Amino acid sequence: MSSRNPSYSTPKECNHLTKYKLKHGLDGYYLIQEFVKTNPFGRTMIDKSKLELPRCSFCSGYQGRLYFCLICSSVTCCLSPGSDHTLLHSQSFDGHEIAVDLERAELYCSVCCDQVYDPDFDEVVMCKHMMELPRSENGDLRLCKRKRLNFGIDLDLRNVKRLVSLRDQWSKSCFPLGLRGLNNLGNTCFMNSVLQALLHAPPLRNYYLSGRHNREMCRKRSNDRLCLPCDIDVIFSAVFSGDRTPYSPAQFLYSWWQHSENLANYEQQDAHEFFISMLDRIHEKEGKASHAIRDYGDCQCIIHRAFSGLVRSDVTCASCGFTSSTYDPCVDISLDLDTHTSYPINVGKPSKLNESAGTSTLVGCLDLFTRLEKLGSDQKLYCENCQEKQDALKQLSIKKLPLVLCLHIKRFEHFPIKRLSRKIDRHLQFPFSLDMKPYLSSSVVRKKFGNRMFAFEGDESDSNTEFEVFAVVTHSGMLESGHYVTYLRLRNQWFKCDDAWITKVDEEVVRASQCYLLYYVQKVLYHKSSEDVSCLPMSPHADRFVPIAGCC
Repeated sequence: MSSRNPSYSTPKECNHLTKYKLKHGLDGYYLIQEFVKTNPFGRTMIDKSKLELPRCSFCSGYQGRLYFCLICSSVTCCLSPGSDHTLLHSQSFDGHEIAVDLERAELYCSVCCDQVYDPDFDEVVMCKHMMELPRSENGDLRLCKRKRLNFGIDLDLRNVKRLVSLRDQWSKSCFPLGLRGLNNLGNTCFMNSVLQALLHAPPLRNYYLSGRHNREMCRKRSNDRLCLPCDIDVIFSAVFSGDRTPYSPAQFLYSWWQHSENLANYEQQDAHEFFISMLDRIHEKEGKASHAIRDYGDCQCIIHRAFSGLVRSDVTCASCGFTSSTYDPCVDISLDLDTHTSYPINVGKPSKLNESAGTSTLVGCLDLFTRLEKLGSDQKLYCENCQEKQDALKQLSIKKLPLVLCLHIKRFEHFPIKRLSRKIDRHLQFPFSLDMKPYLSSSVVRKKFGNRMFAFEGDESDSNTEFEVFAVVTHSGMLESGHYVTYLRLRNQWFKCDDAWITKVDEEVVRASQCYLLYYVQKVLYHKSSEDVSCLPMSPHADRFVPIAGCC
């Protein structure tokens, strides 16, 4: 617990950083202070103009991430997990584990492979920034204006004083770092609600905050000036910069319009359609740089690594029992509301109600999703065993669970023949903690055969089945004139993101809302990322999306 901010709990220090400070104190911090600079947006970095062109002491390269050793001042690079000269340097010289990221001016532990947090280092950096601020003759901050940039950000230096004390403001605030409102650009609540959820999806957040998407390299590889992943990278940087003023994702909206011309207008769009469209566009760009292919031809881009799952479909001949199984990749699961029964809070037995009344449960929707279904006469299966078309039974199950599980609740129904659409205003109870084991293929098949224990091909018993909800996108109002809002669960507290407005709410408010998209993440990732939401939990060298140490 920090003595300067008793209400703010800092994460535990890295053991290697603790050993470094015990032996060397803050000498290295003050040595690097001379080279620290801060741009008008509050982002700190190392001023390379005061140094010779930094090159790696091992390979003389200057690409990738460069790190400055606080012991011997050597510069080392990290291009990939297989080419990590920063780690090699620390292995060659005992006690040389702590370095400074030249691009971000952040402490980095080469052994932990992650940024590490130290309030003393932050104080040194911010003191340097305060010393560089223009002052009047009496010593007060001198405020003046700069030209407005062409992308609409006002650099009025009256905001500099706020930027200087930004970290202290955040430490005293009950809002975790990364909570920032998004301005409505004209019926864009559908976009803002999904963006808020994705900005706090641990795998996606770890990927972008760790610099995995290099905008400069991306521009060199492609002549396309409109890059959706680059625009998302900009949004991540802005949202996690510490600035709490609402942000306008105008460039992102324009890029999305160019990639989805059929949706390029100021009309209200469906949040689920936008979510799928956005993932597709990112996959198209990021997938080109991903060449590793695993089972079932999975793309190894960040979207598929985070959201991709596998649904198994078993179609069984009702005559002889022959079963044909197919596997379909998915990035979300669409669930029908169980409208046949209702579970009012104060009533013990279910009662028959109309589809828009009463309450359904998420467990009931998942049971309905995996329930055995008899196919109609127009969907008869050609049985390879019977050599003719037969009546068939179909059952869905989940072969592979993703890191981030998106559950889409089908609230909107469309009838093309009648040219009618409607919304189902039925309340859905959902758990904050969800165990998906009953819906895995192995569990469903075993239940089908009386829960007999037998060897099952590709048993998923070793997979993580426990999930925690971290975001809920809700829809209120009518089908044509509704409004989307996102509720975020950070540090076990709920925050309502209503476009530009961020407010803290009780969990009862979330439970009473009309959920449309539910975002769950594997429990191990949720708890580790919740230790401090301001951390940079994704190591450039780690295969899994597990936070290791430190924060920005």
